[in-house]
Amino acid sequence: MWTHAPWQGRYLPHPLGPRERLRAYAGWCNAVEGNTTFYATPSRSTVESWARQLSPGFRFLAKLPKIVTHERRLTGADEELRAFLEAIEPLGARADTLWVQLPGTFGPNDLGGLAAFLRRLPRTYQYAVEVRHRAFFEDARAESYLEKVLAGVRAEWVPFDTTVLFEKPPATDAEREAWGRKPRMPRRMTALTDHPIVRYIGRDDAERTADGWQPWVEQVAGWLREGRSPTVFIHTPDNAEVLPLARRFHDDVRARVPDVEPLPEPMPVEPLTLF
Repeated sequence: MWTHAPWQGRYLPHPLGPRERLRAYAGWCNAVEGNTTFYATPSRSTVESWARQLSPGFRFLAKLPKIVTHERRLTGADEELRAFLEAIEPLGARADTLWVQLPGTFGPNDLGGLAAFLRRLPRTYQYAVEVRHRAFFEDARAESYLEKVLAGVRAEWVPFDTTVLFEKPPATDAEREAWGRKPRMPRRMTALTDHPIVRYIGRDDAERTADGWQPWVEQVAGWLREGRSPTVFIHTPDNAEVLPLARRFHDDVRARVPDVEPLPEPMPVEPLTLF
């Protein structure tokens, strides 16, 4: 996401070389979803470049490659998993949590495979699992079984809150596309570990997005008071305004928990000139 075109020259300096883009993003936020690792395992030199651009406290939540989670469905992918773990080593503690995003077809009958997979993973990392099969949200037995599997290895359950996105018919092209691609997930607000992770997607209307995240502001503030360390990712269908929206969410939480550290100051963006 740190190369998202609508941000260039507006929120992030442009042009920037590949070795500066993540550093510029990290001036706005202190965490990022590692979507790039989902689509392909990066080279070690690329990850070394990422590490050089990030402060030690930055959170890079790297997703396991889709060949492991979606194509092989967690079985028979030892070589690909080993290559991924070796590639991300330069991130060190910045990648303290690895993200296992599972396809919507991965249901309760697959939990034995998930349990076996999680038990084999190195304990040098924490793990977070995102499921999209509706049975885990609508069937109490399936929900309980998944929670038991995750608790066995102290892994977190990542909720993907799309309730605001789907509350009214889409009003923009990006919202119409999101309606066809994003899962209709209910709001789940339960943390299993001290490091809860939340994905929230609103609308392209910034005010509606901010109104819709208010339950999360209260929940995150409560987690912080309990001594937990949550990470929250704010999305909209077009993601054009999510950098300032993420900081606005952070400010809303800080208004309730003043001890939360402020976010860093973004790099200055030079105004465009004609000459």
